[in-house]
Amino acid sequence: MSPLPPLALTELHGSLADPLLDAMTFLNEVTERYPDALSFAPGRPHEGFFETEQVAKYLDVYLDHLRGRGLTEDQVRTALFQYGPTKGVIADLIARTLANDEGLTVDPASVVVTVGAQEGMLLVLRALCATPDDVLLVSSPCYVGVTGAARLLDVATVPVPESDPAALAATVRRLRAEGRRPRALYVVPDFANPSGTSMPTEARTALLEVAAAEDLLVIEDNPYGFFAREPGDRPTLKALDRHGRVVYLGSFAKTCFPGARLGYVLADQPVTAPDGSTSLLADQPVTAPDGSTSLLADQLAKLKSMTTVNTPALSQAVIGGMLLTHDCRLRAANAPATAHYAANLTVLLGELERHFPAAERARLGVRWNEPEGGFFAVLDVPFTADEAAMERCAREHGVLWTPMAPFYPAGGGERRLRLSVSALSEAQIVEGVARLADFVRARA
Repeated sequence: MSPLPPLALTELHGSLADPLLDAMTFLNEVTERYPDALSFAPGRPHEGFFETEQVAKYLDVYLDHLRGRGLTEDQVRTALFQYGPTKGVIADLIARTLANDEGLTVDPASVVVTVGAQEGMLLVLRALCATPDDVLLVSSPCYVGVTGAARLLDVATVPVPESDPAALAATVRRLRAEGRRPRALYVVPDFANPSGTSMPTEARTALLEVAAAEDLLVIEDNPYGFFAREPGDRPTLKALDRHGRVVYLGSFAKTCFPGARLGYVLADQPVTAPDGSTSLLADQPVTAPDGSTSLLADQLAKLKSMTTVNTPALSQAVIGGMLLTHDCRLRAANAPATAHYAANLTVLLGELERHFPAAERARLGVRWNEPEGGFFAVLDVPFTADEAAMERCAREHGVLWTPMAPFYPAGGGERRLRLSVSALSEAQIVEGVARLADFVRARA
């Protein structure tokens, strides 16, 4: 019997030939390809805040918490070693944390603990987008994880400008006129990846008004909300939501540690069975006698049971112990990290100004934004900032960055690059900007 011939890529799912998926893999691995280069590429937390011995401590704290709730040693062992509930076991702690940090009153039953926020995106998109006419609206530029997830699920995406509720409304109406159904908008209101931009409070309120008027759900992703350069209230869309429009994605990757691969979805929208009379988007659900009402979170759990089955109990126990150790107040616990990232971003912007004073910026065609927080800033350059240019920069100048073009669903960003400050020290940023400036001048 002859061996299996090579599988034809054209006979596999179309997403596997999409450059977008290659871009995600490239972004995850490129730093390892150039270990000696200073890297502005990864959006991962600074490793100086991690201590390996803390993992065992957090695990012990959580196990003591279970014993304090009256569980026997056999029950504690089962809770740690067995599969556990599909929706997760630390939803009550997540609800307490959201109340303390974001002022959100959350029913733990509306929380699904996921394998990172990425799984949450997949579950939400699969649940909400039911027909070929359903469309996901995304801010542009947009995190490639959500556009990639949509591609895997054959969900069409349409970009809208960041922080522009009027453009959102116009896009929704245009799509409806074309016979398509705008189902939801994905947005990162605070210090977005990749742009670093934030949505003013007035724009947040206006966006929610558009969502209510246009019968649209909003998928809010909030991994960076704690990391503002200046203190001040930044209400989440979920906190401002009065009509049940916002499905909230949370992550512990940036605020606790990414290796746990733990996120969650807060999905408190009511769902009614076919015989009922309640709309998914009803502000005050009233179930008809023949129908039954559940939460969108319950429906997401059904999907999760057929994908990852459940989220690892060990990861939940460690993160649960972290939450308990810090009295379910991650904002306060992240104060040192917030100060670190703010200082790094300030150094980055100062070094860009030093190496590219106004006259030279004008001559070269270089400019950048000044984010109010988070990990990222965007630099406009006078050449095509693609993967080839980035690798040449790594080889010849010892510095890495991220091309922006993959973040634009409808094209664009070819002469823009993303700089992430989260994983570097201030000294490394100073040296890295000097190397980058040499490369920009050489290419210009």
